[in-house]
Amino acid sequence: MSTLDWVVLFWTLISIAIYGIYKTRENRTLEYYLRGRSSMNWWTIGLSIMATQASAITFLSTPGQAYEDGMRFIQFYFGLPLAMIIISVSFVPIYYRLKIYTAYEYLEQRFDLKTRTLTALLFIVQRGLAAGITIYAPAIILSTLLGWNLTWTNILIGTLVILYTVSGGTEAVSITQKQQMAVMMGGMILAGIIVIKLLPISFGEALHVAGKMDKLNVVSFEFDLADRYNVWSGMTAAVFLFLSYFGSDQSQVARYLSGQTIGQSRMGLIMNGFLKIPMQFVILFIGVMVFVFYQFIQPPLVFNVVQTDKLRQSEYAPEFSELEKKYQSNFESGKAAYTEMLAAIDAGEEENADLIKGRIQEIKAEQNEIREQTKELILKNDPAAETRDTDYVFMRFVMDYLPKGVVGLLFAVIFSAAMSSSASELNALGSTTTIDLYKRSFKKEASDQHYVRSSKAFTAFWGLGAILFATYASLFENLIQAINLLGSLFYGTILGVFLVGFFIKWVKGRAVFIAALLSQATILLIHFRNGIGILGFHWDIGFLWYNAVGCLSVMFFGVILQPILGGKGPKG
Repeated sequence: MSTLDWVVLFWTLISIAIYGIYKTRENRTLEYYLRGRSSMNWWTIGLSIMATQASAITFLSTPGQAYEDGMRFIQFYFGLPLAMIIISVSFVPIYYRLKIYTAYEYLEQRFDLKTRTLTALLFIVQRGLAAGITIYAPAIILSTLLGWNLTWTNILIGTLVILYTVSGGTEAVSITQKQQMAVMMGGMILAGIIVIKLLPISFGEALHVAGKMDKLNVVSFEFDLADRYNVWSGMTAAVFLFLSYFGSDQSQVARYLSGQTIGQSRMGLIMNGFLKIPMQFVILFIGVMVFVFYQFIQPPLVFNVVQTDKLRQSEYAPEFSELEKKYQSNFESGKAAYTEMLAAIDAGEEENADLIKGRIQEIKAEQNEIREQTKELILKNDPAAETRDTDYVFMRFVMDYLPKGVVGLLFAVIFSAAMSSSASELNALGSTTTIDLYKRSFKKEASDQHYVRSSKAFTAFWGLGAILFATYASLFENLIQAINLLGSLFYGTILGVFLVGFFIKWVKGRAVFIAALLSQATILLIHFRNGIGILGFHWDIGFLWYNAVGCLSVMFFGVILQPILGGKGPKG
């Protein structure tokens, strides 16, 4: 990167961290530290909710996913507005009435201490691991692209987050997320405009290419449990995930518990529900336009060029050189075919255009085979090398084709996204550990200042743990899918406990506690046997459905167990 890019990158990151520390320097009481003085207006809440969900993985992985798989990932968010409405009507009033610090405090009032503790621990396990991935995901890619040491990149991201999160608590997280969200969306919109301007064909022709190659596949009504992204999973299974994430995950609950009024919190949630889909659409569309760009401008054989550079210096260099020649020839054939297809479309010869599309698909299959052979060489040269390169697509394009200054801004987007989501996670982990475990079960009577110090210490502890986990983590198939999978393993059970508490009043603490354990065991069994089967039954279920199965199984087991176990009536 140029000097200007480095200045833009570090000035953006450091100024946001300093701003957060300065604006929250007087947060000395537990109320201020954990609830942000209940001073946030609706648009700050909305931006904070969006920034918490929009991690670096969103901006790194989503364009690459669109490059490879088209726009269909947008269907994952179709149920989000519905989930926001349900939470605004059902969850928020209860939380405000009870004046709680964390969502899990409600569960003790409704059920008992062990149910509250179990649910808090499930959250801590899931969110503690996710915090590590949230730091690791951008760090491994940024360290590769910038030539930095991975460990030091993890430490840089984690330390900046720890500094202002520990210093200012919930309010520091929320007010810095406004700046981070402005950087993120401003940078991505600017990148999108530049991508379109760099296209070697007209925008209309680019849409024709994207459409013919099935990259504008926004909606699919085909019902398939194994398919992660279609209208049915988006409007059913994903709704359960969103209900749990926004309704019972403390990293999100803390965002709207800091609202001035219940109305402000509700408006912030609704804002998120209706702006998130357009935001994801823009990011996915940028990925599709990058795909079109690389059909006419030759892309790298493998987008993680660090690995191909190593090949050129290895004993496999002659074989790699031959693959490069085949790849270039393949690309030229594909480019000529695309030009021919556009001419057919322009002439209104749709049948001919479809025939040419078939030829292009054969060329793409050959291209994929060349890429796979290259990846095999990479692994021969370095068995520990990472060959999955989807998450490198967008930032490789940024580094190769965007102007000076904008490159630094786009790297600032990735770092800002990592900081915003990590800050919310660490703040929530610190709050939950303090309120639901330490204050409730270990040191029940202490001063306000003591619990503020404890919350800061636990936040720092989880931050250091996330850095450590990130340092020793391994890359998943796709980063954005890794985060959603990790949440889906636990969110269904957590949501089920809350829904039993809200709506099935006659189910008591013992029944729901055992039901939660059975549900979690069921989800883990399904996941680890997915695609294999057990006792003669075979299943292949997309992980988004884990949320629905986990939630409904808690409710089912709770209803079945309650008459057997009996017990006292509910507390709330």
